[in-house]
Amino acid sequence: MNTSKIIKNSKLFLSKHSPEILTGMGIAGMITTTVLAVKATPKALDLLARAEDEKFDNGHGDPLTVIEKVKVAWKPYIPAATTCIFSVACLIGASSVNARRNAALATAYKLSETALTEYKEKVIETIGEKKEKVIRDKINDDKLANNPVSKSEVIVIKNGDTLCYDAISGRYFKSSVDKIDKAVININKLMINEMYASLNDFYDELGLDHTLIGSELGWNIDDKLEVEFGSHIADDGNPCIVVNFSVAPRYGYSKFL
Repeated sequence: MNTSKIIKNSKLFLSKHSPEILTGMGIAGMITTTVLAVKATPKALDLLARAEDEKFDNGHGDPLTVIEKVKVAWKPYIPAATTCIFSVACLIGASSVNARRNAALATAYKLSETALTEYKEKVIETIGEKKEKVIRDKINDDKLANNPVSKSEVIVIKNGDTLCYDAISGRYFKSSVDKIDKAVININKLMINEMYASLNDFYDELGLDHTLIGSELGWNIDDKLEVEFGSHIADDGNPCIVVNFSVAPRYGYSKFL
C-alpha cells in the first residue's frame, strides 16, 4: 500500500514538474558537454599530430585536409556529442510540454469565459439589469471587504483624487472617472491601429505598474474595451469606485488572426 502510494505520488510529481526537470537536465547536459569537449580537445590534437607525422613519414608533405582532420579527430568528441544531443532533446521536450499546457490553459480559459458570458446574459434576461447590478455591487462589496483599503497601499496618480479599486489586480489607486474613460478611449484607438492591446497597456494609460498577468491578458479588435464603474464605501469610510470590465480581458488576445 505504502509503496504503491509512493510510486503514484512520484509519477504525479514528475508529471507536474516535468518542464522544470527537463530544463534542468538540459542545462546540466550542456555544461557537461562543454567539460567533455574541453577534455577531448588535447586527445584530438594529439591524434592530429600523429596523423600529420605519419603522413609526412609516408612522403606526403602537404598538411591534413579538413576531411582528413575530421576523420582522425572525431572519436574523442563522441561523449560530448552524445550529451549535447541528450541536452537538446531535454530542452525541446520541456518546450513541447509547456506548449501543450499553454494550449490546454487557453482552451480552459476560453470555455470559462464563454460560460461566464452566457451565465451573465441569462441572469440579466431572468432577473433584469437592475437586480443583476445589485448582485454585482454586492460582489464588489465582498472584494473590498476581503481586501480593505486600510491594509493596502494606495497608489497616487497625478491628476487623480478619487479612490478607485481595480477588480482584476486588487489594487487601490487615486484617479478619476474622466481619466479612466480617457484611458479606455486611448486603448480602443490603439486596437484600431495595432489590432490588439494588453491589460498592461491599459495600466500604462492609468499610470499603474505592470502586473505579471497584464501581458498575458488583453483585448483585440473584435472586443471593444468597456469598463463598469461601481460606487462603494471603503472600510475607511471614503467613497470608492470599483473598476471592472464589461468584456473581460482574454488569454491569447493577440493570436486571433
